[in-house]
Amino acid sequence: MSSRLAEPIAVAEQGAGEMLMEVRNVSLSFGGVKAITDISFDIRKGEIRAIIGPNGAGKTSMLNVINGFYTPQKGEIVFRGNTRRAMKPHHAVRQGIARTFQNVALFKGMSTLDNIMAGRSVLMKRNLFWQMVWHGPALAEEIEHREKVEEIIDFLEIQHIRRTPVGKLPYGLQKRVELGRALAMEPSLLLLDEPMAGMNLEEKEDMSRYIIDVNRQRGTTIALIEHDMGVVMDLSDRVVVLDYGKKIADGVPDAVKSNQAVIDAYLGVAH
Repeated sequence: MSSRLAEPIAVAEQGAGEMLMEVRNVSLSFGGVKAITDISFDIRKGEIRAIIGPNGAGKTSMLNVINGFYTPQKGEIVFRGNTRRAMKPHHAVRQGIARTFQNVALFKGMSTLDNIMAGRSVLMKRNLFWQMVWHGPALAEEIEHREKVEEIIDFLEIQHIRRTPVGKLPYGLQKRVELGRALAMEPSLLLLDEPMAGMNLEEKEDMSRYIIDVNRQRGTTIALIEHDMGVVMDLSDRVVVLDYGKKIADGVPDAVKSNQAVIDAYLGVAH
C-alpha cells in the first residue's frame, strides 16, 4: 500500500448530531491476517451511515464487531454511553442493535408473519411455562406483540404474503421480510449488510424507499454496507470508506466520492 493510503483522509462533514455509537481504534485479526486495523468512526443518532469499500475491505467484519459476533483484539465500542469490547449478539439485540445479513437468514418453512414474530421474542417477558399454557398474561402478551408485527407488515406493504412460507417468495420479498424481522426488535441502531445485493433495479428502488421510511418515519438510526454507489450517495448522510482493513476516508457523500484515495481504491490502482 502506498504512503498516500496509509493514513485516513479526513473530508468535510455535516453538522454534528447526538452521538449514538463510537468505534474506537478497533483492530481485528484472524491468525496472521489483519481484517481491521485501528479503525475509528462514529454514528450519530438519526442518520444513515454508510460503510463502503472494495471486496475484502473489512466491512462485514466491522459489522460483526459492532453486533458482538466478533471480539476485536484491540479497541472498544461505545454504544449509548456504554463501553465494551466483548459482547454476545443476543446482548447486542437487548441493547438495541438489530442486523440483517448479506445472505438472507430466514426460517424458510415459516410464514412471513411467523418470521417477523420471531424478531419479537427478545422483547417477550413471559417465561416458557406461560408461553406453553398460552393463557392469561401470556395470551395478552402474544396479542400485543402480534399487533406490533401487523403494523410492520402494513408498513412494508407485505400484507399479501403474510401467510406465505418465505421459502416460496422471490428474493426481493425475502429481503423485505428480513428487514421486517429486524424492525420487530425495535432497534435504535439497525445494521444492514448489503440490503440491495442480488436485486434488480425495481427491487432496489423499493428497498431504498423502505430504508428512508425506516429512518425518517420510525426514527431508526441505520448503518449500512452497500456496493451500489448510486444507492450509497442517494441514501447516506455520511460515509466511511475502508480499504484493506484501514479507513481511508470519512465524511459526507459528495466529498467522499471525489476523494482521490477512494477513487483509486475502487479503480483498483496498485497500492
